Amino acid sequence: MDVKPDLVQDSIGQLCPMPIAFMARNMKKLEVGQVLEVRADDEGAHADVPAWCEQTGNEFLGEEPADGFFRYYVRKTG
Repeated sequence: MDVKPDLVQDSIGQLCPMPIAFMARNMKKLEVGQVLEVRADDEGAHADVPAWCEQTGNEFLGEEPADGFFRYYVRKTG
C-alpha cells in the first residue's frame, strides 16, 4: 500500500484490547482526513481494527504484512 500516515502507533507486543484502546485515543489527536498507521502483531487485530472502524464510522484503508507484524491504516472521517 502507498499510504502516508500522519501518526504511527506501535502496538507490537500488546494483546487485545490494548491496540484498540490506544487507537481510539490516537484517533482523537488527528484531524478529519488524516491517517493513523497501527503496527500490531496480535492476530485479533485482523478482525478488531476493521470492526472498530465500522462501529465508529472511520475508514479502514487496509492492512499489509511487515516483518513479524501487520500495518493497519485508518482514516479519520468524523
